[in-house]
Amino acid sequence: MSDKHFIDSNIAIYGMDESSIKGRISLRLIAERPSISARVVMECVNVLIRKFRFTKARAFEYGKILLFNSTFRVTNQETIQTSFEISKQYQYSHWDSLIIASALEAGCSVLYSEDLKDGQIIEGSLTIRNPFI
Repeated sequence: MSDKHFIDSNIAIYGMDESSIKGRISLRLIAERPSISARVVMECVNVLIRKFRFTKARAFEYGKILLFNSTFRVTNQETIQTSFEISKQYQYSHWDSLIIASALEAGCSVLYSEDLKDGQIIEGSLTIRNPFI
């Protein structure tokens, strides 16, 4: 799993549970310094607070861990415009398309996600992979 890669928020969230197989796989991907975006970090924080009832302080600490162990990708107007095209062409939600657009801009060859179509190639250069199958 050594390609330049981007992780979706679901992969980052599993990293909170190092006792599970999915957690260990996620931690291994995070240890390889993936690319991430603000969308990924903030979605993780939101899920940790709302679904898992973390305190804000604990959720923010995990957000900081993600920031310091990743290559952070800034979302700009071009990213958003690309996400619109991705959404129309590949029929992903605008939120998923924003993550895909960020991965493309980062020059990643792999986007790890449990929620997107495993094996799909986007724009001839980005392959979506579910690391759990």
